[in-house]
Amino acid sequence: MEVIYKKPESLKDEVTTYCPGCGHGIIHRLIGEVIDELEIREKTIGVAPVGCAVLAYNFFNFDVTESAHGRAPAVATGIKRLLPDRIVFTYQGDGDLAAIGTGEIIHAAARGENITVIFVNNAVYGMTKGQMAPTTLPGMKTTTTIEGRNIKIHGYPLKVCELLSQIDGVFYLERTAIDSVQSIIKTKSAIKKAFQNQIENKGFSLIEILSPCPVNWKMTPVQSLNYIKEVMSKYFVPGVYKNKGGE
Repeated sequence: MEVIYKKPESLKDEVTTYCPGCGHGIIHRLIGEVIDELEIREKTIGVAPVGCAVLAYNFFNFDVTESAHGRAPAVATGIKRLLPDRIVFTYQGDGDLAAIGTGEIIHAAARGENITVIFVNNAVYGMTKGQMAPTTLPGMKTTTTIEGRNIKIHGYPLKVCELLSQIDGVFYLERTAIDSVQSIIKTKSAIKKAFQNQIENKGFSLIEILSPCPVNWKMTPVQSLNYIKEVMSKYFVPGVYKNKGGE
């Protein structure tokens, strides 16, 4: 029998512990497929900080280390500089990267560190039960904005790709989503390009992925995918925000 689809070698045989409809499982799968296709599993090191992202080491079949909340870019920098032949990536949520970790990601980008950043944006603090995050949309209800995010009180959401695009040290930035099969295919392509950039020593790459959090959004999985497509993608517009390679 011809095998046309199988579990990536870069993923373990583990039952998921993520919430129903969560996007992390899809993103894990895409990363695993990319690492297998690039044949870099034996020299890949992931860095997972506090948040839902910290569970990643349970599922990836290669070395993954934890870091303090927001400090994954600093840990990845240390690993990559000490072991420049390794392929190092961070796996971070918006409550991590865009809040307590804002300084870390900005300065890693400014230094042009040759690392890959996978940034999962679900617009909420997932692990700690749904508080407002830096990426929570205007009017979006959370456990700390029960009447919706009020711009006059809480300020505007932080657009990470747009912000980092102004930094000279950045090589490649792209925002994608996983709300449809077409979007998932685009996301895999972007992740693969980001890893390829590191293999070719081109510098700092970040892929921002719009991902559902049905439990904290108080939606069904299908509703959450529609929310990404109809609401979230209009504020956080998918696309390539910087590509020094010009491809």
